[in-house]
Amino acid sequence: MNRRIALLGLLMCSLAACSSTSSMSSMAGGGSAMLGALTSQLGITQSQAEGGIGSYLTLAQEKLVKGDFDKIAALVPGASKYMDQAKALGAVTGPIGNMAGLNSSLGKLGMNAETVSKFTPMVTDYLGKAGGSSVQSMLGSLM
Repeated sequence: MNRRIALLGLLMCSLAACSSTSSMSSMAGGGSAMLGALTSQLGITQSQAEGGIGSYLTLAQEKLVKGDFDKIAALVPGASKYMDQAKALGAVTGPIGNMAGLNSSLGKLGMNAETVSKFTPMVTDYLGKAGGSSVQSMLGSLM
C-alpha cells in the first residue's frame, strides 16, 4: 500500500514538473511568440518585427542601467541578434535616444504611423506580462 502511494506521489510530481516545464519553455520562446504576435496582429513582416524588437531593445539598453536591461533582454531569447538585425536593416544607425527616435527607427523599417503607434505598446505589454511588475515599471520609464 505504501509503495502504491509513493508511486502515485512520484507520478503526480512528474506530471506537475512536465506541466511547469512546458509553461517555462513557452516563456523561454518569448522572442518567437512575441514575433508571431506582432506579425499576425499588426500585419508586418518578420523582418519588420525583428528590426522593431531590436530597435526597442536598443532604446532600453541606452536608457536602463545594465542590470535592468539584462533582465529585459533575458525575456527575449536572442536579444542581441534582434539588435544586430535592427542595425543591419538600417533602423538603428546611431543612438535612438527617446520615443521619437524609436518611432523613427520603426518608420525606417517601413511601418506606417498607425502600426508604429501600436508596436511599442504591444512589445511593452508583452514583456511586462512576461517579466512581472518590476519589468513593467522599468519599461514604463522608457516611455
